[in-house]
Amino acid sequence: MITPARAAAYEVLLRVFEQDAYADRVFRTAARDLDDRERALAQRLAYGAVQRKRTCDYAIETLGKRPVRKLDPPVRASLRLGAYQLGYTGTAPHAAVNEAVELVRRARLERAVPFTNAVMRRLAAGMPKLLEGLPDGPLKESYPDWIYETWVRELGADDALALMRAQNEPLETVVRHVSGPIPGEPTDVPGAYRVRRVDAHALAEGQVWPQSRASQLAGLVVGAQDGERILDLCAAPGGKTMQLRGDVTAVEVDPHRASELRETLERYHVTNATVVEADGTALPPELTGFDRALVDAPCSGLGVLVGRPDLRWRSRPLPELQAALLRSAAERVRPGGTIVYSVCTINADENEAIVDASGLEPLPLGEEWPAYAHPRRPEFLLTLPHVHRTTGFFVARLKA
Repeated sequence: MITPARAAAYEVLLRVFEQDAYADRVFRTAARDLDDRERALAQRLAYGAVQRKRTCDYAIETLGKRPVRKLDPPVRASLRLGAYQLGYTGTAPHAAVNEAVELVRRARLERAVPFTNAVMRRLAAGMPKLLEGLPDGPLKESYPDWIYETWVRELGADDALALMRAQNEPLETVVRHVSGPIPGEPTDVPGAYRVRRVDAHALAEGQVWPQSRASQLAGLVVGAQDGERILDLCAAPGGKTMQLRGDVTAVEVDPHRASELRETLERYHVTNATVVEADGTALPPELTGFDRALVDAPCSGLGVLVGRPDLRWRSRPLPELQAALLRSAAERVRPGGTIVYSVCTINADENEAIVDASGLEPLPLGEEWPAYAHPRRPEFLLTLPHVHRTTGFFVARLKA
């Protein structure tokens, strides 16, 4: 018997690693018919097993004595799910073994059932000791080496380890208050409230928007005022767009995301923003003379790995695109105006290096927000999950 939660988690693993699908999108479909309790379990299993893929694969190969890449996809997915359950959830060994076997049988791979059963039994017997014996580092915490090496270079070995651990565990849940009753506990970021869970009714009614303190901080730093013209260069999904006052031009290059952005703005009764479908690096000529711009650029996402379990395996830095977007914004803001450059990553090559190369003058932020001042460059802000318990963002405010 395969429980609905484990069947949904298996489906996520199979599609993320065999079809290059996005975990959150697959999960929405796979868990569509589950009740709240089963859905929560399915998400824990699916997201956890995706996060811990590297460690689970190491255990499968060490104890199962077979390269993971040579396994049939259903066998690979069922063993990864089983290894995660045995190593990280306290699932009874017999239940994990039986369900892994049944998942392979359901996939009509009867010939692989004995092998799956044997490997799962070896994992049940040996995985606790194997995990305990792993040295601290990217294998134990299940990250690509390049991410660990980037953080060691940026922060030192101790903070890199703490950061990896922090992004393997849930951070606080925060919403931005839009209307209606105050939703939870106020935080040090105005408008941001810490909640136990996102209220589905308040979300449907457009009263709250799920958004981390760090993300809200980036929107606040823009300082948009009524009567000003604001360029929001990479606007979807719209959280920061809705924070901006004035006459907002929200640019989004992807038609589907632009459509979703329009729907979001309508649902939240935002009337001061106009969505323009355009490439942020090649804007229409009439988009010029703005007082302020927000460049919330695409990036490697190394500050939001906790909420996107598959991102660590597909992440890549995007410095060329980031530099081009910042140049584009600078060309469209009037002299003396300001540009906020923000990225949800912890990587100097995408953060301060982009700003330094732009030649734009930084306007100090550390004195304004001392709790979030960049540890080496206090003119910038840098939020760190293991320090601030929120997502990791770099924020700079620049003079055009």
